[in-house]
Amino acid sequence: MNIYEIGSIAEKLKNNTYPGRGIILGITPDGTKKVSAYFIMGRSTNSRNRVFSEEVDGISTEAFDPSLLEDPSLIIYHPVRELGDDLVVTNGDQTDTIVDTMKNGGTFEEALRTREFEPDGPNWTPRISGIQAKDGSYKLSILKSVDLEGSACVRQFFEYPAIPGLGHFIHTYVTDGNPIPTFQGEPERVDIVDDLDTYAGMLWTNLNRDNRVSLFVRFTDIESGEYEQLIINDNV
Repeated sequence: MNIYEIGSIAEKLKNNTYPGRGIILGITPDGTKKVSAYFIMGRSTNSRNRVFSEEVDGISTEAFDPSLLEDPSLIIYHPVRELGDDLVVTNGDQTDTIVDTMKNGGTFEEALRTREFEPDGPNWTPRISGIQAKDGSYKLSILKSVDLEGSACVRQFFEYPAIPGLGHFIHTYVTDGNPIPTFQGEPERVDIVDDLDTYAGMLWTNLNRDNRVSLFVRFTDIESGEYEQLIINDNV
């Protein structure tokens, strides 16, 4: 068993009908760009009624059809925000908790110790979060229930150096189910490519067509800080 094998993100997505929401952070093979990606999926009408919209400092989720919006508490949030030279990516409103805490001198970890998994039993959807620094190094975190009853929160943190061609992928669910099984283990080692359009197209193509909702991908030049990004929405 090669524990250092870099898996194909295309195959991981293609073979999983419902990873839920997912974060990928990593570095292009040529070592010049840092890569961040975030996608959302949905099974219910409320979850599927969303699009990503650009903001001054990142992106937000919005209702595609406001008349169909039911409960906005867990589906409308600011998943990507810039924090100086860092980029924060999460699957919920903990983005704001992280940014506010770090602006006041706190840390990524301290911010997430004030939060826990989503109150949507029996799924108890994990909160997944990432932050990528100017040099491309990054941290990932997952906050998840310790048991079926949602009686306490497990908080896990992972820290990675910038390695060309290597990314890490964390998602909310193992796969589809009822209740939906929570992600287990370490973030998965996955491949990164050098081209934004190629990478975004590959991710979107391999997300399940019946469940995919929106995708965000950003490539940032490590030396200059300049970036290019793509947003793809199923609702257009």
